Amino acid sequence: MEEKKQFLCGVVEGFYGRPWTMDQRKVLFQWMQSWGLNTYLYGPKDDLKHRLLWREVYSHEEEGQLRILIKEAQSRGVTFVYALSPGQDIVFSSSCDLTLLKRKLRQVSDLGCQAFAVLFDDIDHSLCQADSEAFSSFAHAQVTITNEIYRFLGEPPVFLFCPTEYCGSLCTPSVSKSPYLQTVGEDLLPDITVIWTGTKVISRKLSVDCLSEVESVLQRPPLIWDNLHANDYDSRRLFLGPFKGREPQLRSNLRGLLLNPNCEFEANYIPLHSLGSWYRSGKEERKDEECEYCPDRALSAALHDWMEELNQPLQAGRQSSRADQRSSAQTPRCKTPDRSDCPPTLVDRLPVFPLNSSSPPSSPTKVKVETEGEKKRSNQPQGPRPGAPSGGGRGQKAQGWGLGGGKGLLSESQVRLLVGLYYLPHEYGLSGQKLLQDLSWLKANCHLVSANSKKTAPQKIDEWRGRSSRVLSLCEDIAQLHCSVVGGANRAVLYDLYPYVWDLRNTALVAKAFICWLDGRVLSDSSALGTWKNCFHLCGKTPGADLLGVESEPWAFKGGVSGEVQMLLPIGSSNELFTHPPPLFPTSRLYNIRPYHSKDKLELYRMVRQLHLRTQGVQESSALHPDVIGDRCLGPCLVLSPEYCFILEDELGVCGCVLGILDVRMFAKRCQASWMPAMRDKYPTKGGNTHPNPQDLIQLMEEDQGEYPESLLFHFPSQLRLDALPELVDVSVSRTLLTAMLTALKANGSQGVFCEVQPTDRQRLEFLTKLGFLEILRGEARSREGVVLGRLL
Repeated sequence: MEEKKQFLCGVVEGFYGRPWTMDQRKVLFQWMQSWGLNTYLYGPKDDLKHRLLWREVYSHEEEGQLRILIKEAQSRGVTFVYALSPGQDIVFSSSCDLTLLKRKLRQVSDLGCQAFAVLFDDIDHSLCQADSEAFSSFAHAQVTITNEIYRFLGEPPVFLFCPTEYCGSLCTPSVSKSPYLQTVGEDLLPDITVIWTGTKVISRKLSVDCLSEVESVLQRPPLIWDNLHANDYDSRRLFLGPFKGREPQLRSNLRGLLLNPNCEFEANYIPLHSLGSWYRSGKEERKDEECEYCPDRALSAALHDWMEELNQPLQAGRQSSRADQRSSAQTPRCKTPDRSDCPPTLVDRLPVFPLNSSSPPSSPTKVKVETEGEKKRSNQPQGPRPGAPSGGGRGQKAQGWGLGGGKGLLSESQVRLLVGLYYLPHEYGLSGQKLLQDLSWLKANCHLVSANSKKTAPQKIDEWRGRSSRVLSLCEDIAQLHCSVVGGANRAVLYDLYPYVWDLRNTALVAKAFICWLDGRVLSDSSALGTWKNCFHLCGKTPGADLLGVESEPWAFKGGVSGEVQMLLPIGSSNELFTHPPPLFPTSRLYNIRPYHSKDKLELYRMVRQLHLRTQGVQESSALHPDVIGDRCLGPCLVLSPEYCFILEDELGVCGCVLGILDVRMFAKRCQASWMPAMRDKYPTKGGNTHPNPQDLIQLMEEDQGEYPESLLFHFPSQLRLDALPELVDVSVSRTLLTAMLTALKANGSQGVFCEVQPTDRQRLEFLTKLGFLEILRGEARSREGVVLGRLL
């Protein structure tokens, strides 16, 4: 009786994303050896991305690297499977193409490889004219070539074939009736193993019935290419959950199972650790509870082991300099504009503060003039924060702050939070479920705390605020998680996970600010139909892809928890406000965005004055009334439109704000009726004035309100003012702050917003353009030159 073949269980690598380094692969083989996994499928990136390169043999240097990789796998008891994807450009009937294919596979065989795979997935079914004359069908052509290669290599013990119809959803008309699969089952040599992914490309579960059906058609047990943890189709998702939805008893219906993991190497510890637990449990003869596979127990065991790695400095044999080299070699793409040509006078223009800095800004000129409020801010204890502002300025930041230390510790509760937010393609973890359920409920019931609600029951208000408190607390935990990842000792984990926790941190900042804003500021609608509050959305244990009750592929709805939170916001469909590359310099600063409160006015006025001192000079500015800059830049909005003002805070306090006006027409009337008279009283023309040219000041304040064409206000009734944004190393915080304000405008019915920018302010123009703003008017909105940018909401 023929000895039963070994069950192949292991990892697929090398097809999408950046290739793993040799050091990472060595670590992978160590993991596999310790967890009992026995198979590694290597697919050269060039063979899929540049199909024509399969015709070329490896260079001497590449050959040496491949030989080392093969020997390293074999030394760990891991079967190294070399895969090639020739299907896109091969002419099946060409003897020349077949010879070139054999040549490359022979080269790999001579390096010591004894297992191979030929992959025909994700290609066109059509045949060229020559192949149509030589073969009866597309399947016949593939099978003929595969059999030929298999014999040429001496019928190796492991030889895999990936069909073009590799899952149930791709079969025409069905698995059992597919002519393609029938040809493969009948004509492919019996010792060649066929790859299968399940009912879908990314299958939620694998069942015995479905596997039995495909086994019957293929006339052999399939090998599962499992895409459960593959994330190459969605740049905002990771899958850190345990191996799940595949009972160990399925092994009797399979030739093997290979997991296609996350593109990011460090994100695969839990998936592969739990896959090892799954594989070992299936080998046990005893069937007591301890030997049965439980995903939750496997997750706990993997977390326990991973915690030891997460808080250890990166081992020398595993260091990868890709991110460090990238951040040190790249030069800053944007720099703060030179303001030396700006006349040092208040009359010329409003203060301009940089918005977009992809590298730490240069140190500003130190000033000596301080008000009492400024002294209070600048004399605060700095604690462990190096490079804090000195001389009363906030913009002086230490270069590299937040990256150099690497001494923070990730707690197990933080890692569990991370796993819950980045769990599996068809299922969120507990923390992700709670966040989405509470947000959905708060959104649906925001009328309970609206600005014009009538006699809402106190218990209903308490329930709304209780759920709100839970969401805010979870958002704070996400911000702390971001800081811990950035400050952690394991830098490999930082560079693999940072883009994801950074994205989630920013989305959580917007959500938190919006939930705070809803309480007492949203206007109730007489009818909710057609408004953002009645958007078609459900959430629970499954992501948005399954809203229609039909099992869909996970890429039908992208973004994961971040995407779902985004879609719960009024401007959730505006992806340009949420999806941007992470900064080159990760920072662990803690930020908070919240609605403006009246007590913030003094601090905002101080901040604006300080920024003005740095740009306009001490001598001219010291003669001004302390409130002049604040009254001009911020005063009208803070007094007449405070509900659309948002504050940005860091560990030291307020460091920025964004101002919004819901209805510019109404705002201009109120400004003329109340604000301008108050300013004339505050800055009189005779006696006791604190400004050398009070009439010029009043005239400038009137001009700041602007007279905008009716055609502009018809489409863009709202306005935003960016005059108080600070210098930030992480430009995403500026984007997030602006996004929070746009959500508030949209929630209360605005259909469009505009902003006026000086034509010489290239940074601000670039910043707004990237966020979907388009130039509407130039030099026509006011008596002086200005560019008006607008975007619909």
